[in-house]
Amino acid sequence: MNRKEINEIKKLFQKETSCISRICGCFVDTEKNKKVEMKDAFLSLEEDSQFKYFDIFRKTMSGAIGKNLLNMEFPAEEENSDGAQHFLRELLQSELKNEELLEKFYDKIIENYDYPDNYYIILIHNAYDIPAITSDRAALSDASEYVYSFLVCSICPIKPSKSGLCYNAMTNRIENSVRDMMVESPALGFLFPAFNDRNTDIHHLLYYSKNAREINEGITESVLGCHMPLPAKEQLVAFNEMIEDSLGRECKFETVKSLHNNLNDLVAEKKDEPEPLILDKTEVRGLLASSGATMDHIAAFEKEYDEIITKDTPILATNVYNPRKFEVKTPDITINVNPERTDLIETKMVDGIPCLVIELNDSVSVNGIRCVAGNINTK
Repeated sequence: MNRKEINEIKKLFQKETSCISRICGCFVDTEKNKKVEMKDAFLSLEEDSQFKYFDIFRKTMSGAIGKNLLNMEFPAEEENSDGAQHFLRELLQSELKNEELLEKFYDKIIENYDYPDNYYIILIHNAYDIPAITSDRAALSDASEYVYSFLVCSICPIKPSKSGLCYNAMTNRIENSVRDMMVESPALGFLFPAFNDRNTDIHHLLYYSKNAREINEGITESVLGCHMPLPAKEQLVAFNEMIEDSLGRECKFETVKSLHNNLNDLVAEKKDEPEPLILDKTEVRGLLASSGATMDHIAAFEKEYDEIITKDTPILATNVYNPRKFEVKTPDITINVNPERTDLIETKMVDGIPCLVIELNDSVSVNGIRCVAGNINTK
């Protein structure tokens, strides 16, 4: 799913456009016991409760694609009768009215979700009557192409509220507050099936993780049956290692600076495209070639890429490139440069010593003290 498709579904989680037909939930305690279960028509909830649930569901579809939001594909075997995808389809088709399927779903989560505290599993069924879209991307409210039926699951920590003093209107006194068990923002969740090309895609789902560095393997693989992709941090590590290993001793400052600038240009060129920019082999080969890498370096890179990257572990540009940061680091010095002004920093030999040379202008300060650039020894 791309950002436009995600935002189209997120807009459904508000009073005026809600298409939630049913909501189910299960409160799980620290001993993995089901303490409370609920099953309701969503519209039967109090309005204040509806708004709080809307906020949870919107957060379950928030964050950066490739970091917090991951498009996952089901392996073919998971679509068999005993597979995870087949089970989710049964749950979807039941519209959450089959108690046996619901209990089985909760049990799968409880068995595989390694979380030490209380949490709340929320599951909703939605039926979205998709409006047709005109050539100028305007929605036609009186025209519908088909109905997109989907589930959203949110798993939220439950923690006691903070203790403190509060005003009790009943006694007209300042008293110690009662610590309630509060449902917090979702830690993880998913949407099934995916809404790709504004169409039902039962072969994919959208997975959410509040912490982009921690993808829960128990949920992704054991409950959802999907291969766990490389987390954003590991994508950065893998990309950097491929560049370092491919260039070897020729991995020089000027080459890496050129690679950064070329990646910056590529991201700017693709910024209006709805799909996130994936750095596949062809894209990175082109970046290396335009950054001064030799044919031998590119051949070494292609070999590394084939060994490390698969269809299930694509590298997204947003995970390996920060448009707001260009950092040069040594064991003793860290220099942060405006990414658009990398031309101000270069390497030179000074008295036989390799040095970083930074062009200074009249606006220079040291420890917050403004000084004259000409009085600074740049060697």
